[in-house]
Amino acid sequence: MDKIPWDDPDFSARMLVEHLSQAHDAASRRLERIRRQVAFIHRSVLGGNPARILDLGCGPGLYTEQFAALGHTCVGIDFSPASVGHARLTAEERGSGCTYHLGDIRYVEYGRGFDLVMLIFGEINVFRRSDAQSILAKARAALRPGGRVLLEAHTWDAVRGMGGEPPTWTTRSHGLYSVQPYLVLHESFWNAEHGAAVQRHYVIDAATAEVRRYGQSIQAYDDAGYAALLESSGLRLADRYPSLTGAEEDDGDFVVMVAHPASSRPLPRSSQDRAARLAGEHAGMRTGSGSGLLPLVRRLQ
Repeated sequence: MDKIPWDDPDFSARMLVEHLSQAHDAASRRLERIRRQVAFIHRSVLGGNPARILDLGCGPGLYTEQFAALGHTCVGIDFSPASVGHARLTAEERGSGCTYHLGDIRYVEYGRGFDLVMLIFGEINVFRRSDAQSILAKARAALRPGGRVLLEAHTWDAVRGMGGEPPTWTTRSHGLYSVQPYLVLHESFWNAEHGAAVQRHYVIDAATAEVRRYGQSIQAYDDAGYAALLESSGLRLADRYPSLTGAEEDDGDFVVMVAHPASSRPLPRSSQDRAARLAGEHAGMRTGSGSGLLPLVRRLQ
């Protein structure tokens, strides 16, 4: 069973259409929501100060361009050739100064001297635990003194819900998998041993009956699991928010964590107490529909 071909030029071009759509928040959030999230990060995480930002899994540069408009210097890395191409063209047209690199964030070099490294929209959950640890360790190494990592991850219940979705079939005249008519069969299950949702997609060409099989897994973490993941990557929790706007949102599918290198100067006692309190909260998180790229495949296939 093949992995979903995020880096295939044709597939990524079709995905780019969904990233740029203002009809849904599936591949990327709509611009109005992105602007609110960027404003919150600018104000509450960066203190309104110009910063050097690295966006891992940047997509078509929707966040980085908004940050650049607020005076930040941005670098993005993504696996999708169409998204990176669009981001580069936008940066050139706007003169934003943003730079973009095509590559797999598991393997490429991140550079150094960033005030903020961000990995959002549940992207961390698509990686196996060892890769997630490596990515976060590389993010920590890319920080300048005083820098931090911003992580938006799926809640345990959101991933558990993805693993419990009923099987479905869908016909399309065209869509994410092809410009030609096709049928998609979808099934999900929950792997309790590994705490992961597993999803399988069977794409059948309407003209030839050729079958392509794709599989994906989404790793779940509870609060203790995220704390352990951060610690194993040389990071420690400093702040936690229910969303990238800082407010409770209807879906409750994500948790936002801000982390500092564990070797950095200790936080003031008040901040330590707050971080400890936040780490103990949200023990019973709501089950949601799931967002981000992986559930998108089900919604747009």
